[in-house]
Amino acid sequence: MKYYLILIAMTLIGSIASFFLKKGSTFKNIVELFKNKYVYIGGILYVTSALLNIYVLKYLDYSVVLPLTSITYVWTLFISYFFLKEKISLKKMIGILLIVGGAFLIV
Repeated sequence: MKYYLILIAMTLIGSIASFFLKKGSTFKNIVELFKNKYVYIGGILYVTSALLNIYVLKYLDYSVVLPLTSITYVWTLFISYFFLKEKISLKKMIGILLIVGGAFLIV
């Protein structure tokens, strides 16, 4: 159970990393990109997520871990809705329900 909780945390951290990279994507030139704190925060979070992924792979089957990383898309939908004010369409909701359903079938 502990490793599944770590896996869920890993997916959340990965989604937050993407959010920061999105915020950092407003640069006008390469110099601004290298000075953008959001790019560094996103990068650090991605590395953290990758290290957690490696740790979880030590204890859980690859055929379980890789499909469950799709939970990242669930977090991403919520982050984009609440923080980026993006709309959630019916297609997106159906997709998320299918991902969650598939994740339950894998476990």
